[in-house]
Amino acid sequence: MDNKINIRGVYFNNVTFDEAVDTLITRLDNGEQTALYTPNSEIVQACIESPELFDIINSAEMIVPDGIGVIKAGRILGTPFKGGKVAGIEVGDAILSRVVGTEHTAFLLGGKPGVAETAREKIAEKYPGIKIVGVNDGYFKKEGDENAAVIEKINESGADVLFVCLGAPMQEKWIYNNRASMPSVMLMMGLGGSLDGYAGIAKRAPKIFIDLGLEWFYRLIKEPKRIGRMMSLPKFYFGTWKYKMKKMK
Repeated sequence: MDNKINIRGVYFNNVTFDEAVDTLITRLDNGEQTALYTPNSEIVQACIESPELFDIINSAEMIVPDGIGVIKAGRILGTPFKGGKVAGIEVGDAILSRVVGTEHTAFLLGGKPGVAETAREKIAEKYPGIKIVGVNDGYFKKEGDENAAVIEKINESGADVLFVCLGAPMQEKWIYNNRASMPSVMLMMGLGGSLDGYAGIAKRAPKIFIDLGLEWFYRLIKEPKRIGRMMSLPKFYFGTWKYKMKKMK
């Protein structure tokens, strides 16, 4: 996993979707603790504006580009990604499909109360025999006694795969701060709103939007309140051109 692409300070693995999943499964099978982060341009921009986030994001063993903005930045900077966008929600689903019939077990963490339970039911319908040994919503204090209780619950479940869906960058910070306290968890994945998708609460964009790199636009149409967050996209895009121009001087 040494083949990295530097997108304005965040070091992404230059992997295809299949390579990413295969690597994660291999490390899981080998008992190598692994964190997966899936930054989009909004998260890279957050790192640029809050540099303390760089160490947190770059600490993951696997970092994949989950956003067309990052893919475009790779092209602008002359370091294109060979596999294009690697969507976190799809990686999580592929991991679930690969652990069916094995000894691996999963824990779902995040979402509003009830979402993780619904996601577990839907996943079990899709993948009969899947072992999801625990769930917990994301509405708990991320430090102190409440946090310790959640970590204890995860550890007692015996899960070695952990879906951490707390939203970025909270989920990355949480994994960074707590991974040492979960020695039996070999794969921990920061996957944003994926539990809503697995639960059937949130629908992904139609395939044509995804293929055209317009998934962000579809989400904006469906959720106009996201306009404030979306303003980071042009800021990142034009900032990347400016960044390139400075490097060329």
